[in-house]
Amino acid sequence: MKGSLNDLMKQAQEMQQKMLEAKEQVAKQEFEGQAGAGLVRVIMTGRYDVRRVHVDDSVLGEDKEMLEDLLAAAVNDAVKKVEASNQDVLGSMLPPGFKMPF
Repeated sequence: MKGSLNDLMKQAQEMQQKMLEAKEQVAKQEFEGQAGAGLVRVIMTGRYDVRRVHVDDSVLGEDKEMLEDLLAAAVNDAVKKVEASNQDVLGSMLPPGFKMPF
């Protein structure tokens, strides 16, 4: 009984280490979110840090509210891509049928 408990604890520690490494891998990646057919683009890391924002010159002549909406949509698009990547990378490490909590 004690040996099987130790084996289980060892497996849990190994899985935890693999998950930390996978999270670090995603955190180093960059993801691009877009809005307005690419007129506004946001580059975000897997840690949700925004690295760059690109606004096409043609949008600058528009009203402020529209630009704000496009920026928000581009950020939201990038966030969805980070979350999808987390699901793919971390979810592949889990047993079938087990869902990630995020």
